[in-house]
Amino acid sequence: MADYFEEMGWQPLADGEAPDSLLHFARLLMDFGMFDVLGEDKKLPPPAAKEAVKNLEEKKCSDADEKCTICLKEYTAGEIVKILPCKHDFHPACILPWLEKTNSCPVCRHELPTDDENYEQYRKEKIRAKQREAEIENLHNSMFS
Repeated sequence: MADYFEEMGWQPLADGEAPDSLLHFARLLMDFGMFDVLGEDKKLPPPAAKEAVKNLEEKKCSDADEKCTICLKEYTAGEIVKILPCKHDFHPACILPWLEKTNSCPVCRHELPTDDENYEQYRKEKIRAKQREAEIENLHNSMFS
C-alpha cells in the first residue's frame, strides 16, 4: 500500500525547507468546502493540452449515415473526422475550436488532459475524493449489512 506522499505524488520536505503557507491555506479551504462557497469549483476547465489535441485519432468516413453532433451535418464518404478518447467523432473544424476553449467532449464531458498544472491537481483531488467516498461507503456497508 502506498504512503500518503506517494499516493498524492508529493515529496516530503527536505531538511531546512519551509512549508508553503498558501498551499496549506488552500487545502484548508478545500477540506472545509469553502471552494464551493467561493465559487472556485464552478470555473470552466482550461483548454485541452496541445499535445493531446495533436494526437487525436482520425478516421475516414465510409458511409454518410453518421453526423457531427456539433454542427448536425452528415459526414460525406471519404471525409476525415477527429475521434476523441471517448470514441465520439466530429468534424475537425467543429471540435478543434471547442478544444481550444475547454478540455471536455461536448457529448459526454469526458475530460482530456490539459497543460494547466493547477487544474490537473484539482482534477486529481476530485477523483481521489470520489474514491474516498466509495471506500467509506464500502466500509459502512461491510460493517452494517
